[in-house]
Amino acid sequence: MAADYVEWLRREGRIVIVGASLAGLRAAETLRAEGFAGELTLIGDEPHEPYDRPPLSKSVLLGRASPHHTELPHRREIDAKWRLGVAATGLDLTAKRVRLADGDEVEYDRLLIATGVRARPWPKEEEARLDGVCLLRTREDAADLYRRLKAGPRRVFVIGAGFAGSEVASACREMDLQVTVAERAGAPLVGALGGVVGAVAADLQSENGVDLRTHVTVTALEGDGVGRVRAVHLSDESVVEADVVVVSLGSLRNTEWLTGSGLGAGPRGIACDAGCRAFDFRGIVTDDVFVAGDVARSPHAIFGYQFLSLEHWGNAVAQAETAAHNMICHGADRRPHLWMPAFWSSMFGVNIKSVGVPPMGEELMITQGSLAERRFVGVYGHQGRIVAAVTFDNTRWLEFYQRQIERGAPFPVEYPTVDRRPEGRQPVPAAFPDPSLPTHGPMVTLSGYSPADQQLVFHPARH
Repeated sequence: MAADYVEWLRREGRIVIVGASLAGLRAAETLRAEGFAGELTLIGDEPHEPYDRPPLSKSVLLGRASPHHTELPHRREIDAKWRLGVAATGLDLTAKRVRLADGDEVEYDRLLIATGVRARPWPKEEEARLDGVCLLRTREDAADLYRRLKAGPRRVFVIGAGFAGSEVASACREMDLQVTVAERAGAPLVGALGGVVGAVAADLQSENGVDLRTHVTVTALEGDGVGRVRAVHLSDESVVEADVVVVSLGSLRNTEWLTGSGLGAGPRGIACDAGCRAFDFRGIVTDDVFVAGDVARSPHAIFGYQFLSLEHWGNAVAQAETAAHNMICHGADRRPHLWMPAFWSSMFGVNIKSVGVPPMGEELMITQGSLAERRFVGVYGHQGRIVAAVTFDNTRWLEFYQRQIERGAPFPVEYPTVDRRPEGRQPVPAAFPDPSLPTHGPMVTLSGYSPADQQLVFHPARH
């Protein structure tokens, strides 16, 4: 890339960001902070400026925060054109144009795609339209669900016991609402943390009054005569009456608008290199299209350069900052995106945090604390290396284990700090579900080594 082009781009080029999201906003701020003086446009399909999503399933549902006051703070003035409430519908890589739903087109010299994910809807459309069937992704979703919970339903039914579904169930119990959770796997959180830790989460839910149904799928949502949901039918032939149903079946990456564009985009996201440059469908890297946030599939050096898709707040920020930096600098000054996967959740009074890639682990050791006490550190191993750690109410060890992951420390763990209770002495199978089966639980998805997307098929009958 010619040096004079970069200087021209920084002075008067046009950069378009598709996705008025956390990643989109932080990228825009970084561009301005690093000296981009050209034209900056942010396109978003929602009518709002970027807002924070994690509180929607936590403090918003409990009435401690308003869904309408979760806007992300601006760290600096970005002097941008905002195109809000209009979705991107197509991309012409040759002409460098983004097509919009209102028929307009926006030209760019550099493009950042940060379109994120959306909630996976209930697959039977007629049932999904029943009054009382809810998703939880947008702030409108959160406002609607909060209003319904505040009205005191007889029973809430949550389909799916991943993190979001479990957080909804926790909020319901804190509001003293009756709640049933259905999960096709053997326990909550198994897609993200495996069966050993999932069993702890199952006990946590049951002891807090959740009616937890595992190894079942939902076969039908039943409405009454005026279009309101009234009951849920399960694969074990049981029927549960409920007047609010929360569908928590994970997420879909927002890539459909790129069909036919030539980018390596599909159900697992948009493949990009370590510098956040998008690949085309042939596996050739582009130089003017970048990707950041939940929609990105990027290789990670620590995890064998496998492509990872990360639905993490911190990753969205770090990747956006790296992408923005790389968009407006010379090739030799570009830097790789090497953020360590990390996430947190709070449910039923327990604080859960993780670093690394738990679903990569075949084995698990409890190195501090005790599963029975629900205060512990679990360390995951893959091919003789530590690849992840999870804590329940024990966060002080996370920084230590992050350093172990970064340096490729051996597994099984052999430290003086290892708890020598029987459950901590030997590794046990982490008990993740078969990766060939659909699961909505992982916060980190490993998707192989090829930048050309392979189609994934979701089987709704399996829930």
